Amino acid sequence: MFAVLRIIILRDLTLAMRRRADVLTTLFFFVIVVSLFPLGVGPDMDLLKLMGPGVIWVAALLASMLSLGRLFASDYADGTLEQMILTPQPLALIVLGKVVAHWLVTGIPLVLISPLLAIQYGMTPAALWILVCSLLLGTPALSLIGAVGAGLTLGLRGGGVLLSLLILPLYIPILIFGAGAVDAGSAGLGAQAHFSLLGAFLILALCLTPWAAATALRISIE
Repeated sequence: MFAVLRIIILRDLTLAMRRRADVLTTLFFFVIVVSLFPLGVGPDMDLLKLMGPGVIWVAALLASMLSLGRLFASDYADGTLEQMILTPQPLALIVLGKVVAHWLVTGIPLVLISPLLAIQYGMTPAALWILVCSLLLGTPALSLIGAVGAGLTLGLRGGGVLLSLLILPLYIPILIFGAGAVDAGSAGLGAQAHFSLLGAFLILALCLTPWAAATALRISIE
């Protein structure tokens, strides 16, 4: 099973590198959204420090949603997804491999560039470290939960709008605790509780969403 998982991840990473424009679109969207807020709000550093974690987390959430439509679409269009369903390997394992590849392509670049963008908001080094850790825990959960919505809306006309309506309510707790971790750390309250809750969300999503997404894909194919 680990060999299958590795093959799926390498395959999707190779395909993503052939479509670099899609990857860069997500990254540029994140950079533009985060950079526009300081220009619109003004140079008040106290206000920017207060709103910075929330803005970065909302931008990361929207950037993650922007790329979810491509998670299964290309494999569905060329018939590869149907062949994957017919393989003897569990479909949930294949879904997990595709989600991991999606996170490596979209989530990791957002995490790496977020400290640079957060400097615009006057965040301290300690707050930057907490922000990176919260994104490392939260963005995989966003990809895992989004895979369920992507499976349910696969092949539907106007599926992007429906996908947003389905998964946004599920994203809200991750958004609250992700941004709250930075706020709590900056206030001297400690971010351990928020990290624990983000970790719990990640473990729960890792255990449940591959099976749910696999079931959603079977329903959409049929």
